[in-house]
Amino acid sequence: MGVVADIFDDLISLLFPRICNACGDRLMKNEKLICTGCFVNIHRTGYHLIPENIVEKTFWGRCKLERVAVFSIYNKDSGIRKLVHNMKYRGIKEIGSELGRIYGNDLVESDFLEGIELIVPVPLHPSKERIRGFNQSAEIAEGLSASTGIPVANDILTRSSFSHTQTKRKRVDRWSNVEGIFGVTDYERIEGKHLLLVDDVITTGATIESCATELLKGKNVKVSVVALAATIN
Repeated sequence: MGVVADIFDDLISLLFPRICNACGDRLMKNEKLICTGCFVNIHRTGYHLIPENIVEKTFWGRCKLERVAVFSIYNKDSGIRKLVHNMKYRGIKEIGSELGRIYGNDLVESDFLEGIELIVPVPLHPSKERIRGFNQSAEIAEGLSASTGIPVANDILTRSSFSHTQTKRKRVDRWSNVEGIFGVTDYERIEGKHLLLVDDVITTGATIESCATELLKGKNVKVSVVALAATIN
């Protein structure tokens, strides 16, 4: 039976080859979504091991965050950029949960998650989520939860308006684009909790700042942040 299954798998792979979502090469049988070469070559920041790292410092004086870490750096030639693009614009949502799981394994081996009780993904506006079919931050959060055991709360933060893409906006424009558009559904539910706010890419940090500002209105709430990537100027 095993031989027949292997032959069938080989036939399927020949007709419908599985390719790496970072480099486009064919995946081996034991590889999932990302080939081993790309997995090894993705630059990891190690920021979860570095207090007051460069991304964390971008939020100083803007909102009170306990800790900030990102998996990789988002630039023109980075492997993470292609993966994020394929996740968001080609609809391969599994990339989010897989990378979240991988990063979660790194976080578990450090003290970054100490005291964190709930994972809160940055929300999309409902109409945008319907168009995309999923919320990429929620997929990343589920992957983090799978490897850390920390539960996800997808219904804590809401987005009240459909903001346009942040990609080509300047810092001031980005803030005005997201100012006041996030809300919290139940402050009692997060009272006294340390939350892990999750996003896909941090650019100027305007979205994270806006979300954290609302969460921190809760009584004795603490907020830390994790993202798959960040742009570094």
